[in-house]
Amino acid sequence: MSDNQKNIQWGIMGTGWIAEKFAGDLKYADNGELAACGSRTEESAAKFGERFSIPRTYGSYEELVQAPDLDAIYVATPHPVHKDNVLQALRAGKAVLCEKPFTVNSGELSELIDYARAHKLFLMEGMWTRFLPAIVQVRKWVSEGRIGEVLMVKAEFGFKAELDPEHRLFNKELGGGALLDAGIYPVSFASMLLGSDPKNIYSTVHYCETGVDDQFSVLLEYEDGKSASLSGATRLNLTDEAVIYGTHGRIHVPGFLYAHEAVLHEADKDPEHFRHEREFSGYVYEAEEVGRCLAEGRTESSVIPLEESLNIMKLMDTIRGQWGLKYPFEDDSQPQQALAENNQA
Repeated sequence: MSDNQKNIQWGIMGTGWIAEKFAGDLKYADNGELAACGSRTEESAAKFGERFSIPRTYGSYEELVQAPDLDAIYVATPHPVHKDNVLQALRAGKAVLCEKPFTVNSGELSELIDYARAHKLFLMEGMWTRFLPAIVQVRKWVSEGRIGEVLMVKAEFGFKAELDPEHRLFNKELGGGALLDAGIYPVSFASMLLGSDPKNIYSTVHYCETGVDDQFSVLLEYEDGKSASLSGATRLNLTDEAVIYGTHGRIHVPGFLYAHEAVLHEADKDPEHFRHEREFSGYVYEAEEVGRCLAEGRTESSVIPLEESLNIMKLMDTIRGQWGLKYPFEDDSQPQQALAENNQA
C-alpha cells in the first residue's frame, strides 16, 4: 500500500461460515482492516468479535451500516436477504462487497445496480475466485494467446452434503439448491472466458426431496460454435476441475474453485506449471480489489463488472425458468421472465 492510500475500514454483516472465512483472511490485506461486525443479536456479534479480535460489534445490521467510520461492508447473510441487506448498506452510503450469489434473481440485482449507480457508490459481487493468483495467471495466458482462440470450456464444482431440510442448501424458503450455491462458480468461470450472453442454453436437473436442485448440468452455446459444459452438485462429489480448450492448446485448473495451480499445455511444448501456495483461504484478494477501486475513485471492478454479474444472474434465471424452479418469496415475473424474453428453453 502506498503512503497516500487509505487503509479501508471494513464491517462484516453476518457471522456465519463464509463471514468467518472473510474475517480470517482480512488480516492479510495490504489495504484494509476489519473494524466492525454486525449480527441480528448482540450475543452473536460479540462472540464473533471476540473470536476475530474485532474492535466494535453491533447487535443489528442497521447499527453496523450507520457506523460513521466504516468504508465498506461485506454482506455475508443468507441468499434471500442479500438484496435488502445490500440496499441497507448502500442507503447508508457504504461501499458494498456482497457474497455470491449477488441476489436470488436478476430483478433484485437490477434494483441494487440502479441504486448504486444513481448514488455513485461502489458495489461488487464477491466472486472471490476471480482474484486468486492462479486464475489471474489463467486470464494472462489466454489474453496472450498462448492457447490460441478459446473454443470450449468445461468446469464443475460439487460436494456431498447430508440432506437436511432445514439447512439453507436444501431449504426452498432460504433459496437453496445447487445452482445458486455451487453452480454459480462454473457459470461465472465460463462467463469470464466466453462471455455471459450465450445464444442457446440447454440444461438438465435433478431434484432432492425438498424440491430444490441438488445436481444439474448446463450446456452453453455461443456464436461461432463455442461452448461451455458446466455442472454443479450439493449431494455429489465432483472433480472440481476446469479445462479451457483453445485452437493451440489447453489450460487445466485442478480444483479451480480454490485454484492453487494451473497448467498450460501449448502445442509441441512441455507443460508450464503455475503454483501458488498461501497460508490463508484467498478471500483477501477480493477485499484488496475493493480497496484499490475505492482508492482510485471507481464504483465497480473491471475484473467482475456489474453488467457481467447481472448477465450471469439473468442466465441463471433462464436455467431455473427451464426447470420451473421458483422460490416462494419471488414475485410472479422471476425467473420465468428471463426464460420468456430469451426463448432459450
